[in-house]
Amino acid sequence: MPATAPGPSLTRLDVADPRAVVLLLHGGKPSSTTPVDARSASWRRMAAVQRAVTPAAHAAGVSTWLLRYTQRGWNGGAPTRDARWALEQVRRELGPLPVVLLGHSMGARTSAYVADDEHVVGVVGLAPWWQPDDPVRALTGRRVAAAHGRTDKITSARMTRDFLERARPLATEVEFLDPGRVGHYMLRRVPVWNEFATSRPLRFLADAGAITVPGHGAGEHHGD
Repeated sequence: MPATAPGPSLTRLDVADPRAVVLLLHGGKPSSTTPVDARSASWRRMAAVQRAVTPAAHAAGVSTWLLRYTQRGWNGGAPTRDARWALEQVRRELGPLPVVLLGHSMGARTSAYVADDEHVVGVVGLAPWWQPDDPVRALTGRRVAAAHGRTDKITSARMTRDFLERARPLATEVEFLDPGRVGHYMLRRVPVWNEFATSRPLRFLADAGAITVPGHGAGEHHGD
């Protein structure tokens, strides 16, 4: 019999007495039952993002957790089960802390489905894989920001803009950043991607009153 795929797992970079959590969600494939392991390029990509955002997050009293899915594929929404499991682990281990979901590609798609969790205050997408039939109701009352390069050949910046426009009437705010002529895998203009991945989750948490970020005024509006 084939071996059973291991369940989801978390890479936790914790700060003492955290005030909030940034939960990172990696990309994947439309369909694949291959287990995600440490060789996964999608997981490793977000592990690099986690390392980039953690110093500023820790300085603000925010832990960063990276989810590793059970399987590589979307498979009709399978990663959403893993993401809800991860959110439950946050509650179990740290209590009812506010959470920002930071996802790349399929991770951003997953985030949009599970943002209705009561402790999620915002979603930040990097080159999201958002589809025309993806629902936006889970983003009600949440802050949403996305960065998407105009030369991405894997997912569509236009679809990202369309998704944000559908979410706009429900979300607290939406923001779109065009980082220029960059592709899907965030290999060019890395500092721009890392700055976006760092600043937006911390700003969302500051807007929610969870943390204080130097130079950021609570309630200050940032649109697209």
